Amino acid sequence: MSPAVRILAALALGLAVGALGSGAAWVEAAVPAADFIGGLWLSALRMTIVPLVVALLVTGIASTASAARSGGVAGRALALMLGLLWLSAILGWALGELLWRLWPIPPESGAALRAALASQTGEAPPAPELIDFFRSVIPTNPIQAAAETQMLPLLVFTGLFAFAATRLGDERRLTIVGFFAAVRDAMLVVIGWVLWVAPLGVLALGFVVGARAGAGAAGALAHYIVSVAALGGAILLLAYALAVAGGRLGLGRFARAVIPAQAVAVSTQSSLASLPAMLEGARRLGITAETAGVVLPMAVAMFRCTGPAMNVGVAFYVAHWFGVELTPAQIMAGIALGATTTLGAVSLPGTITFVSSISPIALALGVPIEPLLLLVAVETLPDIMRTVGNVTMNVAVTATVARWTGGLGGQEAAAPADASGDRAARPG
Repeated sequence: MSPAVRILAALALGLAVGALGSGAAWVEAAVPAADFIGGLWLSALRMTIVPLVVALLVTGIASTASAARSGGVAGRALALMLGLLWLSAILGWALGELLWRLWPIPPESGAALRAALASQTGEAPPAPELIDFFRSVIPTNPIQAAAETQMLPLLVFTGLFAFAATRLGDERRLTIVGFFAAVRDAMLVVIGWVLWVAPLGVLALGFVVGARAGAGAAGALAHYIVSVAALGGAILLLAYALAVAGGRLGLGRFARAVIPAQAVAVSTQSSLASLPAMLEGARRLGITAETAGVVLPMAVAMFRCTGPAMNVGVAFYVAHWFGVELTPAQIMAGIALGATTTLGAVSLPGTITFVSSISPIALALGVPIEPLLLLVAVETLPDIMRTVGNVTMNVAVTATVARWTGGLGGQEAAAPADASGDRAARPG
């Protein structure tokens, strides 16, 4: 089994055993030990967040600046991608708020899960006054901000530092970027070790939640899965709209061209693995090889359009779950972090991306991040929607840029009129 499947299986087993044995003497005796084991795993994963996020942001900004300097097709593609990332983050907040008003978190299940995680989470800090919030955005001591996991001021400093590094000469700039790339890679090794024991940690957490929350935990997690997947589905629909409006493509023609890439995305949950199918879909749409060869690899390396919407949605979901009242300034900060923290996380495994991209948003909102380590266990299912939405949007962006730069032909590229063409359009 893949690591994600093992983690999901561990959660299901822990919830089932805890819920079925709830109230039994042996379960009550085992809960403190399981709570301790789960807490250790949470601490081990949490200790990687600050260095990983800082390293990812520095290397992500360096890659973005390099693409921007290249101009031409790459520059236009980058501008479109950045705009879509911000739009995605805004939609994640707006649609999430609308969805949870129409279909709120089940009160009993939410309360049960809050009580079950009470030993791992503290009280949410009071929302700061508006002027205090903006005053805190510029850190007087970045080291202190990192030590206290004040993510917004830390990332403001990191962003300024990264942009300043791009103005240096090649030798010094590459030295700085190389250092943070090494930090990033080292932290990924550490996270790999932590995730290797993740089934044990998730099993322990699931057992505690099942014992304290009973069967209601499953209902709350199902609500979460459907809600977050729906936000990814909105970005998927946006991709079709972009292909029609920006690429001037017929809806049916575009849909048929991206089905093979979507099929690979469902089976692998990897945008990188879907790249050959995306290139073939671009060819079927008449996009020149030169344009597709620039934009699609760049999109796979730097762009994950469902990320901001779904990451922002997860953080705001936890805020609703724990009853955290958010100020307008915190909402704007969460949207901004959702749009920017995705840049450096695209090529990482889904479990790592979940932690590194959502934790800064949650910390900026003042919501506990401990629930994320429970939700990551069910990320396997929303991650399918993430990948399908991403590969569809990648092809739509490529078609739009091709239309802007004259790289999109009026006719589908010639292909043999045999059954292979039909097979390429079917998921199977």
